[in-house]
Amino acid sequence: PYQFPEKLIPLMVLNALDGRPLPVYGDGGNVRDWLHVDDHCAGLLTVLAHGVPGEKYNIGGGSERTNLDMVTLLCEALEQVRPSAENPALAGGSYASLVTFVADRPGHDRRYAIDARKVARELGWQPRHTLDTGLRATVAWYCAHEDWCRDIQRGRYDRERLGVTAPAHGGAPA
Repeated sequence: PYQFPEKLIPLMVLNALDGRPLPVYGDGGNVRDWLHVDDHCAGLLTVLAHGVPGEKYNIGGGSERTNLDMVTLLCEALEQVRPSAENPALAGGSYASLVTFVADRPGHDRRYAIDARKVARELGWQPRHTLDTGLRATVAWYCAHEDWCRDIQRGRYDRERLGVTAPAHGGAPA
């Protein structure tokens, strides 16, 4: 919830609802550890309250998935929250049919991985949301708050691709 619409989850949800392409960078194999924002905040508060000053704690969900896996899960969650058959923007198509592979961003990390065992072992922190329950709740939030999403984008961002570079002598971005 409240993540700026350029990020993977809100971008995919909002594009899918509008029947727009779901742009997946490269082959979709970039791996991330996914964690619900409420769990991340709870982890930070746990570290602030109980962590040892000067120590480092990684907060993670233990839910590594590729971007393509996440987009597939998002499409499945959208089918539960707002079935594609009831979405006039899809003209009878499915959310999954909107997946489109695009060139990867320059310098895009293939994998972000952390080891969150220390925060669990030393501070007893664990995420409360599973990937499935957190993702479903997040998709439902974006579906219920489309007005907020449109307001935050208005005049500033139309879900165009960010993170590309322009050539040195003008012309189209690379």
